[in-house]
Amino acid sequence: MPEGNNIKGIIKKVAQTIIFELKLEDVTVETFNPDLDLIDELGIDSMDLATIALVLQDEYKIVIDEDDYPKLKTIRLIAEYVAERVSARG
Repeated sequence: MPEGNNIKGIIKKVAQTIIFELKLEDVTVETFNPDLDLIDELGIDSMDLATIALVLQDEYKIVIDEDDYPKLKTIRLIAEYVAERVSARG
């Protein structure tokens, strides 16, 4: 289980996942704005989002519904979604 299932820990993990999966340079977890619009400002596409969702599903043992992808526009929104799914799982 990931070390931080609180919202700050999840934000950090989501940022790490995005940086690693998208091979972002010049970005660190500390400098990644959790409210940055990943689609409009960072330019990630649906395939990138699907990859990130798959990694987070494995990491947190949750299901991220493809219908929810359009709502997952920022690191903070993704983290809140993950936290909600983790707590609903019990």
